Amino acid sequence: MEIRIFYGLISLLIISTGTIFAQGPLINVQTNNSNYNEGDIVVVSGKVTTIIGNTPVTLQLFIEGSLVDIAQITVAQDGSYSHTIIAEGQLWKKTGDYLIRVSYGEGNIAETEFSFTPKSELIETTTIFEVNAGNYGTFDVEYTIKGGTIKNMIVDSNIFAIIVQIESTDRGTVSLDLPREFIGAEKQDGKDDTFIILIDGIEVAYQESVVHSDSRVITINFEEGDSDIEIIGTYVIPEFGTIAMIILIVGIMTVILVSRNKFQIKI
Repeated sequence: MEIRIFYGLISLLIISTGTIFAQGPLINVQTNNSNYNEGDIVVVSGKVTTIIGNTPVTLQLFIEGSLVDIAQITVAQDGSYSHTIIAEGQLWKKTGDYLIRVSYGEGNIAETEFSFTPKSELIETTTIFEVNAGNYGTFDVEYTIKGGTIKNMIVDSNIFAIIVQIESTDRGTVSLDLPREFIGAEKQDGKDDTFIILIDGIEVAYQESVVHSDSRVITINFEEGDSDIEIIGTYVIPEFGTIAMIILIVGIMTVILVSRNKFQIKI
């Protein structure tokens, strides 16, 4: 009787264990982003729940049913796998949704999609934006943007910054030719310092490949959905201070003259 009960429990355990394995997928797959432009690196990764000897993961990449790439990926001891693809070449010419299909063993398949845009489809705009400095006039900032449009540029003298408001329709970049006369980041010895760049309140890195005597050109990467880019330096519109000082001096002189006139009248 006890032996029957023992074998019965073993059978139930085997059945329940098999059911658990059957309920979950043996393999999954994901990418490090959902949108890519030509030249980007696509990182494909995932995990298998049960390792089958030395069996590799087979990866296939399709666009509208046409095969773009294929690879065999080694599975690590913990069941994880990873593969990188550079999104460029003769087969990367179509805009649209690309399908990644991975298979492992017999009948174990997982899929995911991402969107891709070739360089020929990316709209790049180069123009000049006239920044409004309020009562102190305007100044020009030349810019090039790809993956979105610039809606406005605002001077925030309280934090020595220019806020660039964008509408980003994709991952992209914006390059700004910042005139030193109006905004800059300098050390105490007058040498260039780094700007602080915030996108929607989060600090990000930037590139600076061109430095002119009268301007600095910086390039900032942004993601789809980003809106406010703050470029913070050590000064913005430096003549603000000069004009304010002139106004103060003129005001003081006016008060003095009025006081003298009143004093002379009283005499």
